[in-house]
Amino acid sequence: MAKDSIVLMGCGDIGPVHESTEPWGALARPTLATADIRIGQAERLYSDRGALQVTGLKHSRLKPHMISVFTDCGFNVVSVAGNHAMDFGGDALLDTIARLQDLGIKTVGAGRNIEEARKPVIVEHNGVRVAILALCSVVNEGYAADADKPGIAPLRVHTYYEPMEPQPGMPPKVVTIPYEEDLAALKKDIAAAKQAADVVILWLHWGIHFIPRMIADYQPIIANAAFGAGADLILGHHAHVPKAIGVHSGKVCFYSLGNFLISTHARTPAQAAAFQRRTHGVALDPDYPMLCFGIDSKRTLIAKAVLTKQGVQRVSFLPALIDKQLRPEILLHGDPRFDDTVRYLEWASEGYDHKFTVEGDEIVVTGTQS
Repeated sequence: MAKDSIVLMGCGDIGPVHESTEPWGALARPTLATADIRIGQAERLYSDRGALQVTGLKHSRLKPHMISVFTDCGFNVVSVAGNHAMDFGGDALLDTIARLQDLGIKTVGAGRNIEEARKPVIVEHNGVRVAILALCSVVNEGYAADADKPGIAPLRVHTYYEPMEPQPGMPPKVVTIPYEEDLAALKKDIAAAKQAADVVILWLHWGIHFIPRMIADYQPIIANAAFGAGADLILGHHAHVPKAIGVHSGKVCFYSLGNFLISTHARTPAQAAAFQRRTHGVALDPDYPMLCFGIDSKRTLIAKAVLTKQGVQRVSFLPALIDKQLRPEILLHGDPRFDDTVRYLEWASEGYDHKFTVEGDEIVVTGTQS
């Protein structure tokens, strides 16, 4: 890579609940080592403190030493702007941030107050300055940071239900619109970050989980607003399955990168049946009892971008597949699973401007007018 450019790789949700954490990244580690910036999403908390909140999940807080999953793959930036960030209150969140920072990892998207939560991470390498902002649209009550309260940087969304037909019992159309004040704050933050850096990356915990291809109304609204304000690339997560890759005014939005290094506790048959009912028929994969996010949750990808002082020069992705030991494996061109992943993402991206071009073992992303 040229001396005046840097490589960023972005990965999805991270947080295996099973030990040992060391083997999880074994197959992906060599590839990630080729990047200058490696960013991932912290799906869990690492603390002995705090009390489970009403909306929280017990497995979202892990033993502190399990945070080594981030150092094992060399992540140097981690977003903590997730929907589980406050499951055990402010103490557990701040412990997680402190532990990551003690390991030399920059954190973004949450903090002791809203000012800290909204502050971008600035990474400089080879003369290129990159600003990374992280926000969460899946915001439980009380999880957003405030002037004097810890929490996450929110990008909240209104949900409305519009009748489709005047017939009792017919499912309504779900309409989602971002909060005006949160969108205005995002635009302000992006504009400020653009003044401080050559490239602005937006890292968003958003969208509809588990259900393939489904994109909420509010997501393209936010994407277009963010790009219009000066963001150069959007990397999304939370859905636990890869979703559309769209090009908006020449800039790329990964709506969901899917899982990366993660596990869950196995579900009973009754729990699996209940999951399928509430996710519009999404079944669990019996070969992956500890990856209970749907049959396509083993699909994943790594977003890759080449950045210079002039901006984003190239965007691509590396197709990957999580194996039965829950290790993401980078797939190579010529492997039938590589082609299958590309076909899946073509299908997921229908309706969004995109052009995928195979170059070596990467898929370069451009718009159809490029």
